[in-house]
Formats: sequence, structure tokens, C-alpha cells
Amino acid sequence: MRIGLFMGLLLLAGLTLTVPAPTAEFVPKPHPRGYVALRTPKPPVIDGKPDEDAWKAAPWSDDFGDIEGDAKPKPRYRTRMKMLWDEKYLYIAAELDEPDVWATITEHDAVIFHDPDFEVFLDPDGDNHLYAELELNAKNTTWDLLLTKPYKDSGKAINGWEIAGLKTAVAIDGTLNNPMDVDRGWSVEIAIPHAAIKELSNASVPPKDGDRWRINFSRVQWDTEVKAGKTVKIENRPEHNWVWSPQGVVDMHRPERWGYLQFSSATSNPPAFVPDPDAALKDWLHEFYYAQRMYHKERGHYAKSSADLTGGPAGKTAWGDATFETTKRGFTATAGAKGRRWTISQDSHHSKE
Repeated sequence: MRIGLFMGLLLLAGLTLTVPAPTAEFVPKPHPRGYVALRTPKPPVIDGKPDEDAWKAAPWSDDFGDIEGDAKPKPRYRTRMKMLWDEKYLYIAAELDEPDVWATITEHDAVIFHDPDFEVFLDPDGDNHLYAELELNAKNTTWDLLLTKPYKDSGKAINGWEIAGLKTAVAIDGTLNNPMDVDRGWSVEIAIPHAAIKELSNASVPPKDGDRWRINFSRVQWDTEVKAGKTVKIENRPEHNWVWSPQGVVDMHRPERWGYLQFSSATSNPPAFVPDPDAALKDWLHEFYYAQRMYHKERGHYAKSSADLTGGPAGKTAWGDATFETTKRGFTATAGAKGRRWTISQDSHHSKE
């Protein structure tokens, strides 16, 4: 019996094997951006204007860039955000430079990004599943939804889910829907209750000092023209996606590329952000996952030996040997040393053992 066939039978029987190294060499991705949120002793007023003393203690983030990264042109307008927290809420503020502020959508839970919008993506336990998305436009019209898992993994968007107790507000520095003058932009304030997102997470909610959640922010911008005194989108042009932590591809629903929110109990002078020590290991597992997805797309089944995944990462890692198990329905891959072993499955769910 050939060795490859023998390995396949063992895997189908549910046994886990050490993965031999294929020809591809793994190169870790740049670490996603991180932000340290201070604990605020006094909650800010949610009026769209982040000008209270509480906000003055919080540093602004780096300016947003193109969703695909630095290889793409820089956004033509500045976007930045900041965060605070207390025992009840996560607070988010953002400033969006814009010479012509416009919005048309007024129905809650409509597809808000058909207007220019600001978006929040939040996965407290960072497992790629059960994460929240919030979008709002310059009219303060909101769309909050729950994703069971990413769309690429056949995830469902649950529009009926609501962020109970959510507070949002918008302030416009200029005039809304008047293309005849020049505006400075618009700002937003958001208060997300910890209680509303507790059901999404195995992480500690409310958070503790030093805890990390996965989060990202996006701004959708459209190319426009003025017709009959109104701002309208130029037909057949795609939207621009400007984000805080680059995704690498035009897809916000890859939670593994979101940034990190690190909580601090300090009320001023935030400590330095601490990078995720397992970030490269998680990248390895996701590269294995994408290689398996491509293999399945081309052949209709998952590889039973990583020797077949010539486009995948090497099996022997800096964290110890990787193992994987293939079944008729999917696969799991595990890598890492004792106490720091992570697993990923065919639907991109990953967790620490």
C-alpha cells in the first residue's frame, strides 16, 4: 500500500498526523494595528462632538489607509478614531474630513454603505465567529447586525439582532446635502454597551486591564458629481474602502486581519501596546486554511496530506510540529507548543486549546 493512501485512511479514521513540510515557505504578515483604550472616570456625552475632557485624554489613532494596504493610493480625505471604556460601555469617536457631507438613507437596518458611512467591526474573543458590525451615515441612520461567521464561510447576517442600549450621534461641520458650499466634515460618537455584546464572546465582558479584543473600522466613500443641485454617485464606479488596520484584500469580513483593542485601567498616559505573541502562529494557521480552501475549490475535497498543499505553509513551525485531521466534511489544523496551541477549522473558526 502506498504511504499517501495509508495516511489518507488513517485521517479518515479520525487519527491526527504530523504534517510534513510542503515546498512553500511561510512568511508572516505585518502585525495588525493596535490601540490602547483608557478607562474613563466620567462617561462622555454622546452628542457627536468628541470635545469633552474625557476625550482629550484619549489619543487619536493613525490615519486610515486603503483597505488593501500601503501599495494602494492614500485616501484623499483624513479619517481617524479614538476609544475609551468604563464598566458599562465601549466608547468610540471618529472624525471624517469631507468637503461635501451628504446622506440619503433614513431607514434603520437598511444597507447604509450605499451612502458614505463609518463602520465598526467587533469580535471580542477573536475566534472569527459571532461578531458584530455597525454602520452609520451622516444622518445618524444605523445598521447593526450579527455575523454568525464570515460570508466566505457561508456565514449569515442576522439583521434582526440589535445592539441593545446602543447610543450614537453625528455632528456635521458644515451643511448636510448642500453641494454648493464647502464643508469640513463630520464626526461620530458611539457607546456600545458591554451587556449587549456579552452574548457574542467567551472573553471577559466587561473587559479587564490588559485584555485584548479584535476590532476594525472602515469608511466607505463614493465618487460623486452634482446633478440638478444634488450630490449623486457616479455610475459604475466602485466605492473606496478606507480602514484603520489594512485587510490586504477588499473584504472587511476577514476578522483575522482586524486590529487589536487593548484595554488599560489607566485614566491618562496609556501604556504601550503589547503585540499579540501568537500573531504569527495564527497567520500560519490561516494560510493553511486558505490553501485548503483553494484545494477544495479545485478538486471538490480537502487535502489529506499537506504534501499536496504546495501553495500552503510549511508543516514544521517555529512553535512545534503542526498536525491536521481531514474528514469527509472538513478539517482541523493545530499548531503551537504546550499552553499555546491554536486550532483552525474549515470555516475559519479558531481557538486556543
